[in-house]
Amino acid sequence: HTHTHTHSWQPQGCPLGPLPIIYYSSLLCLGLPANILTVIILSQLVLRRQKSSYNYLLALAVADILVLLLIVFVDFLLEDFILAAPLPHSLNKAVQVLEFSSIHTSIWITVPLTIDRYIAVCHPLRYHSVSYPARTRRVIMAIYTGCLLSSAPYYWWPELWHGLADSGLVGKSHSDSNAGQHVLVWAHCATVYLLPCSVFFSLNAVIVRKLRQRRSCFRLRGYSTGKTTAILLAITSVFAVLWAPRTVMILYHLYTPQPTTAGPARTLHLITDVANMLALLNTGVNFFLYCYISKRFRGMAASVLKVLFRCRKQPPPPFYASHNFSITSSPWISPANSHCIKMLVYQYDKNGKPVCISS
Repeated sequence: HTHTHTHSWQPQGCPLGPLPIIYYSSLLCLGLPANILTVIILSQLVLRRQKSSYNYLLALAVADILVLLLIVFVDFLLEDFILAAPLPHSLNKAVQVLEFSSIHTSIWITVPLTIDRYIAVCHPLRYHSVSYPARTRRVIMAIYTGCLLSSAPYYWWPELWHGLADSGLVGKSHSDSNAGQHVLVWAHCATVYLLPCSVFFSLNAVIVRKLRQRRSCFRLRGYSTGKTTAILLAITSVFAVLWAPRTVMILYHLYTPQPTTAGPARTLHLITDVANMLALLNTGVNFFLYCYISKRFRGMAASVLKVLFRCRKQPPPPFYASHNFSITSSPWISPANSHCIKMLVYQYDKNGKPVCISS
């Protein structure tokens, strides 16, 4: 699929033994709740402050959830471990397209976030006229839709592990197939790594230089750029480090035939598995980066966890009449008509419904 593996990394066939099973199970069990918690916290922040950067981080967390479900759970754990067999061909190809879409979305959501931070730091007077919630939501929808549509050609993604030379085609059709596969692989590498990293490195370099020149721009015109910019730099740096080995291995598999001897093949298999592990780790670390950088995020995470893990919900206190009340003292009720008024005192049952206890 979107990674390069043999569809059989069971303990007896994988150089890492049972480690991939343990690793991906742990990544799913930790990364999925962490991203769901991130969605809850960022949703609260979006409702409170309506900042564009919070909307982008929220969209990033949702995309990371899709990556964990489609690749870590369906592709690695379900297909390769639980079922120990590939999915039906049509379903397998559909899942493959969705995998590419989720990966591309997870990466490209960070690009407008980088542009947003660049404008906030380097052009603060124009920031509020350029970046606002309605435009941010349109950008996010455009990225999700564009990544889904642009992933359609990856229906024909080649099985790089076995090498392109083993496709069984000869003559002109073999040459045309190889050319198309080379274009597809290079398009994927440019989309997920080369182009985003070019944007990240160029704009982040300008942002860092600007912040060093003008320390006062951390707080300018009533909004803060310090924590959000630090989060951006952390996200993009971690991405560049974790995805570099996978990109190199994809290109290596594209231009190098499968080793024929057991030793080199096993080593290549091991390096490829480690590269895939590092790349997918990127989907589960953002929550911990946010907690490390932002005190507000840590506090909100602690509050949400306290609510989720509270032993039992406190029942609402019952309502009792605590003092005598004369309806005739009301300026809206005539004393002559007070005999027509009935006083009702309610108490709540265990389901929170009012129950009349006196009249």
